[in-house]
Formats: sequence, structure tokens, C-alpha cells
Amino acid sequence: MNFPLTLRFKIVALAPQIFVEDAAGNTVCYVKQKMFKLKEQIEVFEDSSKSTLLANINADRIIDWSARYHFTTPAGDPLGSVGRRGMRSLWRAHYEIKLTGSEAPAMTLREENPWTKVMDGFFGELPIINLFSGYLFHPKYLVTRTDGTPVMRLTKEPAFWEGRFKVELLGTATPEEQLTLTLSGLMMLLLERRRG
Repeated sequence: MNFPLTLRFKIVALAPQIFVEDAAGNTVCYVKQKMFKLKEQIEVFEDSSKSTLLANINADRIIDWSARYHFTTPAGDPLGSVGRRGMRSLWRAHYEIKLTGSEAPAMTLREENPWTKVMDGFFGELPIINLFSGYLFHPKYLVTRTDGTPVMRLTKEPAFWEGRFKVELLGTATPEEQLTLTLSGLMMLLLERRRG
């Protein structure tokens, strides 16, 4: 992948849609989450025409209580998974990423500064002020290996009528790891978007 990536999703859309573009402005993937699904099942396409399926994201349970989200190729081959560590927290997002063939978490994805997320969520709920909260607070999420080495960072950027995140590669990662980390970031953003 040609980093940095840009993730954009429409704030006013009924069903969440995420557009992912690389540094040259080329579409990397497109996600449209289906509404009213009991068990989370998300399809990741090459672009918004939805002609070529890149990956599937499936929850391992119906209720979002410590659910793990598994990534697979269109043929059903595993690509890895992501799951929230412990209970849902209003304070800080913390997820564990497992790579293909590994039972132990290989990386973690967590919020760098929880106060930024709290303030972004608080001002995002206030009438009129919520229109400008996207310009004031910019939460950052850091992916690190188990030894603490930073691999990737997702940073919320200023945007009007949409959520926009920049994804930077901070360390070395194989193409398979890059795909798993990008899918993990997408799923985390979909889950955290519900939180506020």
C-alpha cells in the first residue's frame, strides 16, 4: 500500500460508508456497513462500484460484548482478527490484533490521548457547536507490536460533514500485516463511531 492512507466516512449517512485512498489519491478500498444486522458482517470492496470483493469482516458473536472480528479473503482464507481488550470503555479505546495463524495478540491498537477523545465526544453532542467539533479535537490511535515498537498511527483530521482519518506507517510491516492493520483500523473506527 502507498502510505499515508486517507479514510473518509460520511457523518450524515444512515449506513456507514468508508472510502480509503492512498497517497496518490487512488481508491484502496470501500466499505458500506449494512444496517440492522444482528451479527456484524461487513464486506470490503475494491471501490464504490462494489464489483470486486477484497475481504470480509465477521463478528464471532451476535452481541457486541467482547466480540472478535475476523478478517477473511473472498475465498474464506483467514487474514487475522481484532477485538476490544476487556470491557468497552468511555475513557480509552484498546484493541488487540491477531495475525493469521497466531492465537496470541501480535499488536495492540489504543488511543494515545484519551482526553482528546472525551472532549471530541462531548462537544460532538452539543447543538450547533457539534458542527465545529471536527475542527477542534483530533484523537490519535497508535498500533504497536507487543514489544512496544510503533507500527501505524491513525489520526483524525479536520473535516466538515465527514469523518477523516490519516493512516501513517511508522515502522516496517509486511503487505499482509498492512492489510490486517488497515482492516483493524476500519473496524475500530466503525465501533468507536458508535461510542461517540
